[in-house]
Amino acid sequence: LSSPGLGHLIPVVELGKCLLTLNFKVTIFVVSSRTSAAESQVIESFISLNRCEVILLPPPDISHLVKPDAAVVTRLAVLMRETRPAFSSALSALSFAPTVLIVDLFGCEHMEVADEFKIQKLVYITMNAWFLALTLYLPILHESVKGEYVDEKNVLFIPGCKPLLPEDVVDPMLSRSDQQYWEYLNMAIKTRMADGILLNTWEELEPTTLAALRDHKLWGGISKVPVYPVGPLVPPTRPINSNKTELFDWLEKQPSESVLYISFGSGGLLSNEQMRELALGLELSQQKFIWVVRPPAESNDGSFFTTGNSSNDDEGVESYLPEGFLDRTKGVGFIISDWGPQVEILRHESVGGFLSHCGWNSILESIINGVPLIAWPLYAEQRMNATLLAEEVRIAVRPKTLPGREIVGREEIKMMLKTLMVDEEGHAMRGRVKELKSSGERAWNDDGSSAKALAHLLR
Repeated sequence: LSSPGLGHLIPVVELGKCLLTLNFKVTIFVVSSRTSAAESQVIESFISLNRCEVILLPPPDISHLVKPDAAVVTRLAVLMRETRPAFSSALSALSFAPTVLIVDLFGCEHMEVADEFKIQKLVYITMNAWFLALTLYLPILHESVKGEYVDEKNVLFIPGCKPLLPEDVVDPMLSRSDQQYWEYLNMAIKTRMADGILLNTWEELEPTTLAALRDHKLWGGISKVPVYPVGPLVPPTRPINSNKTELFDWLEKQPSESVLYISFGSGGLLSNEQMRELALGLELSQQKFIWVVRPPAESNDGSFFTTGNSSNDDEGVESYLPEGFLDRTKGVGFIISDWGPQVEILRHESVGGFLSHCGWNSILESIINGVPLIAWPLYAEQRMNATLLAEEVRIAVRPKTLPGREIVGREEIKMMLKTLMVDEEGHAMRGRVKELKSSGERAWNDDGSSAKALAHLLR
């Protein structure tokens, strides 16, 4: 069962493909948001493969249950909760009796349906092990931290894991008075009730955190749910559409690992001012780039449900880039409006860096293609992801200040690009990410860690 959004849908689809190869009958239930063209494309392309049954659950009207300005986590949690009767009916209507229900984090409410059907229930965390550790430990933090997490003077302790800086907490933890905090706490409690937890990571990427999650003595009996890392699960390369050949013709002419790819995911937007500084930083750096440009947001915090809804949407990229930028960077940069074939771009040998919002899917796609990153977190758990990349895995550089809270200036952007694409530090990161690429590939060999984990779970 997948909740709305590409961040959940794509790894759920990829997990479904893995289960099919192991001769399981797979039915994927998708709650569509009806707000993303990209989401619809993923659903349609998967259905066209005729590899397994896909059942679309219509999103219920929740306008009377949430305020118009409700946070994304609140809206998704309420949406999924209100979908439960429709899901239960759809499950009853299947022509076969299911043996296991796998839900993503926002689908935890539906684990009660699994109890009704007397089948096993698994949670698929489509993020990393550090995020899972925080989620499982949140009920303890809820009791031990009395004020706001962001006001804490000391780091937040998670047993056996890298401590969490208060400013890096996930969005639902920014304010206890917001409904999204209580929705996240509810998900954390329910996740502990699963029969097992799948993770879109692998042993070699997060060995210390995964070891901690399995150490029940260390966790004091807080959670004894077995954890199965089954990543990296990323989409395969698709055929290049005929209308994209101009982009790849341009890429073919560029030197190896010379191009920076820039994209903020399906839900990331920049403010007008930040977009201008990014453009001018790119120009100052004189580095080759591909930039997926979307209309700016009204504010400087990444958005999810408002992507593509800006009033400037029909005016063309010229209207929200610095005057003359496209002319001055002609031949050096390549602008794509709204959406780009990310997996195919990252796989190209001319691409040597990725300026990313640090969504976990994008991170995995970058790693599995051996591309280091500039970490530019915007929302959700992306600040945690950026810290993991820059400090623990050491395959990314990041701004000194958090994007979204302060404007990252053109000079700092220029220096980050130089560090990643030119300096020795960037070359070292490139070497480390290529080692991780190899380990991710090995994880799915016959005797690899992820292949073994999934086989163990299914046994």
